[in-house]
Amino acid sequence: MKKLFQGIKTDVKFKSAGPGHKLNEEKRENLPNVPKETAKPRKPPTGEAQVAAATAAMARIEGKSRVLPKDPIKTQVKRELEAAQVEAIIDKKSVTSTAMESISVCNVRFRCPLTGDIIQKEEREEHIRKAIQMLAITNPTSASIMKIHTFNKDRERVKNGTETISKYFDNIISNPDEEKYRKIKLSNKVFQERINSLEGANEFLEAVGFEKKMLPVPGQEVQEEFYMLSNIATETLDTLQKQRDVLLSAEPLKATLERQPRVFTPSIQAAHFNLPDDFYNLTADEIKREQRLRTEALDRSSMLRTKAMREKEEQREMRKYNYTVMRVRLPDGYILQGMFYAREKVSALSDFVRDQLQTDWLPFELLAPGGHKLEDEHVAFNECGLVPSALLTFRWDAAVLADVEAAGGQEIKSVLKPELLAKAETLS
Repeated sequence: MKKLFQGIKTDVKFKSAGPGHKLNEEKRENLPNVPKETAKPRKPPTGEAQVAAATAAMARIEGKSRVLPKDPIKTQVKRELEAAQVEAIIDKKSVTSTAMESISVCNVRFRCPLTGDIIQKEEREEHIRKAIQMLAITNPTSASIMKIHTFNKDRERVKNGTETISKYFDNIISNPDEEKYRKIKLSNKVFQERINSLEGANEFLEAVGFEKKMLPVPGQEVQEEFYMLSNIATETLDTLQKQRDVLLSAEPLKATLERQPRVFTPSIQAAHFNLPDDFYNLTADEIKREQRLRTEALDRSSMLRTKAMREKEEQREMRKYNYTVMRVRLPDGYILQGMFYAREKVSALSDFVRDQLQTDWLPFELLAPGGHKLEDEHVAFNECGLVPSALLTFRWDAAVLADVEAAGGQEIKSVLKPELLAKAETLS
């Protein structure tokens, strides 16, 4: 059938090509000439309306073709005035943006636990390193422990190194009279791999009393370098045990996120957040994870997803935020603002709000943007959709508040502490 239809199509095309001619003929027969259709001349307008329309059209065309000469002085003045107006608008916008930044931008700040200084995100590591170095002048033991846990990022290496030092100390405490347990050979493979490679480990050993000495190697005629702990006494053993416990239980020293409590006067702009790039910055590992999740999302896009699957995907989307700024609208209209990690629990917000209340013993409730009460305080902000920002509503516990008023208590008008209200700002 296919060959049949192809033959029919070929025959139709051949016949539609017109009359043919033999190859041995010198010229083809002249085809009949088809006279071309000549364009009909347009009729001039006859009616009054048509004449008027034609006249108006010609006038518009002629008017457009004429360009009146401009006065160069007036043109220059006009340009300068326009430039001045633009410059004034830019200056006004820059001033406004600066004012807005100081009020509305939710900048991320940290507090150094050693110095108490407020520092920016990119300054944390350098500031903490300098602070620990300064502490080493007055308290070398504590500073060296902080160095071990803070400056070494590989947590497994830190764990192996501190446990090895702990074994050295346990042997000394259990056998205070045996000199061999108070010596650590520096060329020892275990010492080199687990302790000497840790920043701050040598400083710690020297701070607790170990000294480097050249000592003879048993069974050999050479000397090698050792760490030697001498003058063991009961007080020294107690100190070693305490320092060992501190070394094992210590954590990396980190700058704490500054809550930056701020109070704003009643404003309709409370739900508008001007967030910096820090809220969305991702580490290299997080970027890889985000790419992997997007690839998985593309694979899932072709199949049907249940409600549970969609909710799980939304939660993954929320996890890419590092911080969240929370605002709480109080009964008197004032707005309390604080900064949190996106993975912190809702209970951190409740504690933060309670610390700012004038009547901190009275129970209260926090309502989510949808109007429902935040029942579970052990859930993280990013798990309940309160990232990267949210405006919540504060409400006193109705039953307790009724009991207070029934007992003759005064109505609570001012919610926050007076010192906070004195620093209230205006949202633009």
